[in-house]
Amino acid sequence: MVTRPDPDLLRQLPAPHPDEAPLPPPAAISGIRLLRGVPYAVPEGGRPLELDLWLPAGGPAPLVLYVHGGAWRRGRRDDLGMRTRDWDPGPFARLAAAGLAVACVDYRLSGEARFPAPLEDLRAALRWLTLRSPELGIDTGRTLVWGESAGGHLAALLALTRPDPPLAGAVVWYGPSDLTTPRGGYSPDSAETPEAALLGAAPAACPEPARAASPLAHVHAAAPPFFLAHGTEDTMVAPSHTEDLAAALRAAGVPVRLRLVPGADHGWYGAPDAEVSGIFAASREFAVRQLL
Repeated sequence: MVTRPDPDLLRQLPAPHPDEAPLPPPAAISGIRLLRGVPYAVPEGGRPLELDLWLPAGGPAPLVLYVHGGAWRRGRRDDLGMRTRDWDPGPFARLAAAGLAVACVDYRLSGEARFPAPLEDLRAALRWLTLRSPELGIDTGRTLVWGESAGGHLAALLALTRPDPPLAGAVVWYGPSDLTTPRGGYSPDSAETPEAALLGAAPAACPEPARAASPLAHVHAAAPPFFLAHGTEDTMVAPSHTEDLAAALRAAGVPVRLRLVPGADHGWYGAPDAEVSGIFAASREFAVRQLL
């Protein structure tokens, strides 16, 4: 005989919803509170999406929303790229030391869901951070998005597609800006590219989604200021992605800082350590100026 489960059992089985779940106890690092693995959303049929939070001491801190790279199909939320992995203190601790809270977010990868899923996840993270901001001591009314590579692409899209709350700026390192046009070794006709995996088909075979996933197509006069950086010898994402995005933003009247790094390949490969440190410092300075 089949019996009905106890209603109280059914209520208690699922983990608490991220909107209401208790925050984990923070670790303390040189006056910075660090919360790792905080769930912010649970997509239907998918894994819980988590974020790490670096929280400076003091009153409500402005926020850097960080988006990792990895060709939309891999990567770790706490990775700012290969040239910063051995830094001590690490890049996010350095941002927190400057008075900026940092949220390093998961998003659904291309093996899990198609575009616009990862962009929707960033919006969900921003919504959750706003909801829980009194507990966290952050001010999402002052938020800058920062991403590298595929994360730079998503960061630019978020900044250009009018999120709520609106963003104060965007830092984009060597991110694709146009999925519709052949550039370097990339062809929109190929179904074997990371871009095709993101969209679910060769970009040329789905022109509307490809355009929707192209930051260059979303430039408008009310966009926030951008800091764009790219290596001149990038063999994975052609520098013209960043140059064309900078030109379009300027034509629309949006403040832009463009930094092209001579001799640098993707991920700042081949750039001197001092150059990489300088790019980070300039990006941090831009974030501080936009947020504080």
